[in-house]
Amino acid sequence: MVDGNTLLYATVGDPVAQIRAPQVMGAVFEKLAVNGVWVPMHVDQAGLLAVLQGLRTVRNFRAITVTIPHKQTVVAMLDRLSVAAQASGGVNMVRLDNDGKLFGDMVDGSGFVRGLELHGHHVQGAAVWLIGLGGGGSAIAAALAEARVARLYLTEMNRERATAVFERLGHYYPKVPIEIVNQPVGRVDFAINATPSGLKPGDPLPFDPAILSRETVICDIIMKPKETALIRAAESRGMRVHHGHHMLDSQIPMYLRFVNIPFSSDESILEIARQA
Repeated sequence: MVDGNTLLYATVGDPVAQIRAPQVMGAVFEKLAVNGVWVPMHVDQAGLLAVLQGLRTVRNFRAITVTIPHKQTVVAMLDRLSVAAQASGGVNMVRLDNDGKLFGDMVDGSGFVRGLELHGHHVQGAAVWLIGLGGGGSAIAAALAEARVARLYLTEMNRERATAVFERLGHYYPKVPIEIVNQPVGRVDFAINATPSGLKPGDPLPFDPAILSRETVICDIIMKPKETALIRAAESRGMRVHHGHHMLDSQIPMYLRFVNIPFSSDESILEIARQA
């Protein structure tokens, strides 16, 4: 039930048809008896500015999460950034703090790594190939470096973006070997699609799993459809796969802490997310 005390939360992007946050957070709010609604907002860059102004002025509007293509654009519109946001160059959570300042954080990367860990995949000491360095990909790159991978291969068609990410990671994580490649030389333990390729029917594969060892874990961060063409191609070769929804599910406890909503345990929230 929505009433005069209902709090507003949103996920902002262009498009938003693929997002799961409103569905998952609706289930979480119901279980926690939170008088709040979480809605999708389909906005362009001008609309993003309007949403942020809404955060500053609508008193029951508490926070947003940010999805493609705004994760990097929104950075310049905020007053303060977390270290994770600075290292990744992007933001996927924004709230208005008590001093009237908009604060941005980035948990896509830590959510992705946590999702892998919860399914028995550990990246510390691993060789990883990451394809796509947009907002989500840049965050995952920073989180992988933070988790101390043995080697990180990066592939990005936009040369300027690739250089910026490479330099930023070198500043924050100078001990992690990082290379920009068309495809990795030698075996990799994980290959991750962080591009939008796979959102729409007929999209080309971001890479061909057949070029990799069958022991490589193939990961996709696309949530809808769950079974992307990449995932299907990897499974047809008998390779292990990791679905995109795990990245979001693992972030739900982080969202709740970000907006100061109490809950009993991470596992209780993850169970709700898995069922939503």
